[in-house]
Amino acid sequence: MTEAYHTPVLVEEVVHWLEPQRGGLYLDGTLGGGGHSEAILEAGSEARVLGVDRDPEALGAAERRLAEYGDRFETRAGDYGVVAERLEVELAGALLDLGVSSHQIDALERGFTFREGAPLDMRMGREGPSAADVLNEYEEAELVRVLREYGEEPRAWPVVRRIVARRRSEPFRVSDDLVAVLEDVYGPRLSPQDKARVFQALRIEVNDELTSLDRALPALRDALEPGGVFVVIAYHSLEDRRVKNAFREWSRSCICPPDLPVCQCRGEPLGETLTRKIVRPSEAEIERNPRARSARLRAWRKAA
Repeated sequence: MTEAYHTPVLVEEVVHWLEPQRGGLYLDGTLGGGGHSEAILEAGSEARVLGVDRDPEALGAAERRLAEYGDRFETRAGDYGVVAERLEVELAGALLDLGVSSHQIDALERGFTFREGAPLDMRMGREGPSAADVLNEYEEAELVRVLREYGEEPRAWPVVRRIVARRRSEPFRVSDDLVAVLEDVYGPRLSPQDKARVFQALRIEVNDELTSLDRALPALRDALEPGGVFVVIAYHSLEDRRVKNAFREWSRSCICPPDLPVCQCRGEPLGETLTRKIVRPSEAEIERNPRARSARLRAWRKAA
């Protein structure tokens, strides 16, 4: 499934849990280059896929790749959380492969990397404020919030103080500007992981990623047909924790407060969690695609 635009992760596992051989409509909420969609279409001759992405480059790449499937494959531009809330169809399955595509990381001009000379952009679509705008315009307290909540950055205040001091004389434009700040705070002990935390925090803020996930989780659950399956691949704990907690709550028969003497909630589970433990890539897959290392898959089935 490796291709020029993006190498999808856990493809066999996605197909296993979604069971596209059952047929029906599947939503690929984070289309990327279309690798997962292709696997679903190949595995189920009666399966159809609606692919969603906010990145026009991803939509174009997937449309070209999957043109042979005709009307079994269609695309929709937009944030998957917004699209999920507006769905008026029933789904046999839904997939969210969260995070950033290989193409977005590798294309220096997209600014998803801390490699030298990358513009501080990070927008998955082409609209809205960039990472540079966040660094140059946010109030100090807001920047601290971003780094703490989305990057779990232990030195948020020292980093932000230096950001604010620098932008008084020169605005942030490229990755080198932000890396210089981090080098000033961390000194020679600055690691790639330290850089990744801060860049991740900015990316999540720029694309409002966690809000998209919070909107999509209940919307896609409700859009599933009875027996439909929901698969999510997350890449960091902020995403995975939301998915784990949602699947766990939906699988409980009672969600009333423990001190309530009589159950007053739904009284039955909405479905069952299929993956009791997170599913991770094999060592062989990680060797082929090192970017798969942090992937964590969870699956849930709606009650029939």
